[in-house]
Amino acid sequence: MLRLEIAARENWQQMAKDYGFLFHTMYGEPYWDETAYYQFTLEQIERDLEAPTEEIHQMCLHIVDQVANNDELLRKFAIPEAYWDAVLTSWQQKEPSLYSRLDFVYDGKSPAKLLENNADTPTSLYESGFWQWLWLENNVDKRVLSTRADQFNSLQEKLVNQFKVIANYYQISYMHFACCKDTAEDRGTVQYLQDCAKEAGLTTYFVYIEDIGLGANGEFTDLQDNVISHCFKLYPWEFMQRDEFGPYAISSNTAWVEPIWKTILSNKALLPSLWESFKGHPNLLPAFFESDKHLLDLPEHSNSKWVKKPLYSREGANIEVFSKTSTDLSSDGPYGEEGFIYQAFTPLPKYNNNYTLIGSWLVNDQAAGISVREDASPITQDMSRYLPHIIL
Repeated sequence: MLRLEIAARENWQQMAKDYGFLFHTMYGEPYWDETAYYQFTLEQIERDLEAPTEEIHQMCLHIVDQVANNDELLRKFAIPEAYWDAVLTSWQQKEPSLYSRLDFVYDGKSPAKLLENNADTPTSLYESGFWQWLWLENNVDKRVLSTRADQFNSLQEKLVNQFKVIANYYQISYMHFACCKDTAEDRGTVQYLQDCAKEAGLTTYFVYIEDIGLGANGEFTDLQDNVISHCFKLYPWEFMQRDEFGPYAISSNTAWVEPIWKTILSNKALLPSLWESFKGHPNLLPAFFESDKHLLDLPEHSNSKWVKKPLYSREGANIEVFSKTSTDLSSDGPYGEEGFIYQAFTPLPKYNNNYTLIGSWLVNDQAAGISVREDASPITQDMSRYLPHIIL
């Protein structure tokens, strides 16, 4: 695993504008960075990332089955009781999932270690599925990169195919897509998914979350008063479950992508649950619920550092890295009300003063590609830079 410098394409900003990539720079700081790239071997991809991604995903689904059928565990996951039946029904009916992203610590040598499962509203999808592939094609065509260079990236193809699966499951020909206002990244992600859905044969409609209305019969509607019967939402289930209109999310008969059973997978309580069920797995880190915090003091953990994570948090917010004697690192944010978990700390690999995180994508049950993010801070956050990768 190498970090290699490369000249940026001369016209990439204009190309980004032409292709609708409008969030390559945010708040005056670069988000997309093509002045370097990461190089992997095929063995690293297949053995160390692709295979563990699919194995861990199946382990996660095992946890979903445990939690969905257990009131005590649903309570530990801080899922509001009003939604328990909907979670179980959604799981039992095998409502189809679209995509997820597992975040790994990986240095190219040691087994990849799971940090978390972004299973409900993962972003950086457009950059991963389309834009970095275009970067690769451009640089191979110009012989800047070897003609043997490849990329672990079947994301777009798998997304299109999965939209066909979803359309067949629900027997539909159209779908609404929604995200919040005032975020170019979310709107770009949703637009990309709309394009994939259109390629799958679906007619798509867009509505902002803030503009979704409630009809006289308790159904959700768009600004044209069309009933929203099926909807992809780039809006987390934990937000929906605590919104004023949250109860209508399950009573309105709207079919959601992602389905409500994914509220289990997108929860940090998944991490100690995985450790309880698969303790010692080479791709897992020790993790514990707050009720088991005393286990952090066991002799085998005596010299360890730990990461305190809220059950629900996003973009690296409200993270604390600590040892017995000190707090080494922390980040601010609005999360933590529902409780925390503790996960053993393992540092991200460092390349040229950049801490590097691997995101491994799944579409339904299949590994579909990776994204590489880096930051000067050990905590990857929303403005951490995105760099392309190749296989050689």
